[in-house]
Amino acid sequence: MASINFIKQFIIHPTQTGAIWPSSAELAQVITDAAGLAEASVIVEWGPGTGVFTEQILLKKPKDALFFAMELNPDFVRATQTRCPEAQIYHDSATETPKYLTQHHQSRCDAVICGLPWAAFDESLQDALLDTLLDILQPDARFLTFAYLQGLLLPAGRRFRKKLQSRFSHVTTTRTVWRNTPPAFVYVATK
Repeated sequence: MASINFIKQFIIHPTQTGAIWPSSAELAQVITDAAGLAEASVIVEWGPGTGVFTEQILLKKPKDALFFAMELNPDFVRATQTRCPEAQIYHDSATETPKYLTQHHQSRCDAVICGLPWAAFDESLQDALLDTLLDILQPDARFLTFAYLQGLLLPAGRRFRKKLQSRFSHVTTTRTVWRNTPPAFVYVATK
């Protein structure tokens, strides 16, 4: 998907897209490196967008690990499937992940890598997604999502950080990826 189409999706769906530009390859490296994918047997991606993270997940996951992604925007579903034809992408809300885990004879996962725009979500949606996460993650599993530096100044961004810290036993951040537009870092939350 060309960057101009990504900008179009932001204009049409600002609360679903949350960014004007796709994530960088460097941010994809940082988030997938921090996920511990080599030890994971069940991996889920929320909001793959154009498939930048998906591509790295497929390269780093064990060959026999179950992996699928959840994407609400049909244009992004097509973009990710074009970029990563071997990936299973479900066109549905991330809150429906338990249904798809069950279809794969699983109830929990080892890692959730997320590209959702948390700072753009209202508090009730943040809570619904976090509740889903806590239901589907194995003990000691990792949830990884990124945030833009300027998002820390927004009330929703600050609220999200507090929610992560109150619900997960351990929350850290990676280095800032300055080459991402805009600059971003990754939250690594352990259940």
